[in-house]
Amino acid sequence: MATNQGNSPFARVAYLRMSKPQERDAEIMRHSLFGGRINLHNLIEVACTRSSLELHFIKQAYNSRFNSNLEQDMGTKLNSGFKEILLAVMKSSQYYAGKADTSMAMCDAKTLYEAVETGKTIDQRSIVLIMSQRNTGQIKAILSSYRQLYGHEFSKAIKQSKCGQFGKELRVMIRCIQNPGKFFAKQLRMKSGDGRELLIRVVVTRSGIDIKDINNAFTAKTGSSLENLVRREFNNKDSKTNGIVAAILTGLIRG
Repeated sequence: MATNQGNSPFARVAYLRMSKPQERDAEIMRHSLFGGRINLHNLIEVACTRSSLELHFIKQAYNSRFNSNLEQDMGTKLNSGFKEILLAVMKSSQYYAGKADTSMAMCDAKTLYEAVETGKTIDQRSIVLIMSQRNTGQIKAILSSYRQLYGHEFSKAIKQSKCGQFGKELRVMIRCIQNPGKFFAKQLRMKSGDGRELLIRVVVTRSGIDIKDINNAFTAKTGSSLENLVRREFNNKDSKTNGIVAAILTGLIRG
């Protein structure tokens, strides 16, 4: 499988650069589900940083490539942690068309407020319903409306102890949808799993999209740029191939 961690860094860069985005992401999702241990980080990454239209095409590519339904496979393989919210986000991709509706966003923001901040317990059903019926652009409009109406981010409201594990998982995904740049920067700082694979995947898949935002967020937290991280991970002294990989990645970061 093309996402195998045993591939050389240069082969990995070449594969990600040459693949169509939807086919590449379908492969990432497949490997995250069936490549051994479930990789929640990668599932969240694709589900929450791609637009609803992109998710629509990813599901089509997944079905074509693997003759299987992505949402059904996620429902089967995920038995705890993020399952309900991930499936809601994937389901929302069917509403990919249309511009953000400000009036609807205001109404949904009020619904979220009531679901989290007014009762003794969190209303998970209402939250999941909104997440499953609004596309990515609309979700961002809802979060903006929430901040405008109540003076703080929705993600801060779900820190309360009454939100429990569901709240913790929801907060991760909401922040990822709201600010992919900060999400990727945090992933790169934590370096869970294969650090080189993560760095290659983030730089290649986000080049021309928000790699500069990721670089700014990473630099703000670490005091060091992504270019410096690339040089550390792919020290030119290791091999000539690593030097080529480093040159490609730094070029993509600079844009």
